[in-house]
Amino acid sequence: MDDEPLARRGLELRLARHADIEIVGEAGNGRQAFHAISALRPDLMFLDVQMPGIDGFGLLRMLPATQVPLTVFVTAYDHYATAAFAASALDYLLKPVDDARLDESVDRTRARLAARKTEDHYERLLKFIATLPGGRRSEIDALLGDEGPRADCRLTIKDGHRVLRIDVDSIRWIDAAGDYMCIHAGDETHVLRGTMQQLERRLDPQKFARIHRSTIVNLERVKEMRPHVNGEYFLLLDSGQELKLSRSYRDKIKFFT
Repeated sequence: MDDEPLARRGLELRLARHADIEIVGEAGNGRQAFHAISALRPDLMFLDVQMPGIDGFGLLRMLPATQVPLTVFVTAYDHYATAAFAASALDYLLKPVDDARLDESVDRTRARLAARKTEDHYERLLKFIATLPGGRRSEIDALLGDEGPRADCRLTIKDGHRVLRIDVDSIRWIDAAGDYMCIHAGDETHVLRGTMQQLERRLDPQKFARIHRSTIVNLERVKEMRPHVNGEYFLLLDSGQELKLSRSYRDKIKFFT
């Protein structure tokens, strides 16, 4: 994603040397990139920091966690490096892009994708084991299943093969992606299988509210609300993230009435 057509073309030619890379799309600004990522769901994105309108960092803040591809920043300014890695960038390339450094980024991407496939394989094994007859619930499953709604100031979740205790106050928002949910707490995003209804029952309704069929927000993290079209609103969180407040949930949030 780059606002300079020549830069995009140069990167495309360099990437053509790698037979396992397929270029599925390109964009000249942040808004185009947002729609392209939502539609194409790429594994890897080369992203310019400075673009007209929405810059590279703004684009990452707009994207739901489940849609953010592995990201390599490409820019002419090295002073963005710290911010780039703070945004969990896979790598950072300076223009003009050096072939050896680009190859290094591609190798790093392959390794990261291979690790991700290993995690997916482990998750499939867990699902298969769960279907086997005759076994008792594991201690982990018992712990999760027996926790009552709003038990204390910490939320116990199973993130992959880990059991975590999350400080409820650190949760900014939760969004759903199919059969999975992403809990955005502090600087981390935790992914777990379940439904919004199940998680909603475990959260304090005085602090957490459903603002969309796939989104729950910590009301104490909301700093601003601004109107949008058709009776909808955007909520600005203390992290800078914007979330849409659906019209059908607007009247149910006492915090804003």
